[in-house]
Amino acid sequence: PQGPDDDLSWGPHVLGVVVPYRNRFEELLEFVPHMNKFLSEKKIRHRIFIMNQVDKHRFNRASLLNVGYLVARNECDYIVMHDVDLLPLNSKLFYGYPEKGPFHISSPHLHPKYHYRTFVGGILMMTLEQFEKVNGLSNKFWGWGREDDELYQRMMEAGLTLYRHGKNAITTGYNTFKHDHDPQLRKRDYARLYNQKKESFRRDRDTGADTVEYTIQSKRQLMIDGTPCTIVNVELHCDYDVTPWCDSKQS
Repeated sequence: PQGPDDDLSWGPHVLGVVVPYRNRFEELLEFVPHMNKFLSEKKIRHRIFIMNQVDKHRFNRASLLNVGYLVARNECDYIVMHDVDLLPLNSKLFYGYPEKGPFHISSPHLHPKYHYRTFVGGILMMTLEQFEKVNGLSNKFWGWGREDDELYQRMMEAGLTLYRHGKNAITTGYNTFKHDHDPQLRKRDYARLYNQKKESFRRDRDTGADTVEYTIQSKRQLMIDGTPCTIVNVELHCDYDVTPWCDSKQS
């Protein structure tokens, strides 16, 4: 991991930065060096995993996070699920080991776009044990949105306490992060096909980290401005009987 082996001030924990990814190369070039510098200045040992979806299906952020957990758990003892277009700017943000419960870094009063109370998207940290306790995320969310709302339900049902920064602890408000999203350049897939809309509001008790179907085509080490990251090329598998909406067009 990034961080000196012989400096005890960095602490014993290793953070896995798990990034769901597809076709965002410009953002990636900025994200990897930025995160390495940010975390190193906070003396947080870390590894960066870019979960690159290479199949032809619609983007599935939740399944990529599940696979990322399965990959990172061999080298890290906690993970942060991190959007590639959200860069932390305030050095007071907490990226340490979330021992008491999941820690939502990009909380509603700090995220530049989403402000509803139960929002847990953007940047969320969990220990491996916490992630395992909720069985990760649902694999039914192909296309954009709502997978993090279902994760919130999982955490509440599992009896986990969600932690965030107090409103007085971080005073930079909506300027706490750089949100690098151009809606014209990066169009999101909001389509709701078949009965997807109805299903997306249901608590999924059938799928999770222990049921995600995938093939890792390759793992590559990439250096960006001197910072190493692991590119994991992931082919997700779709069960059309369960989620017929995993491809863009109804056939």
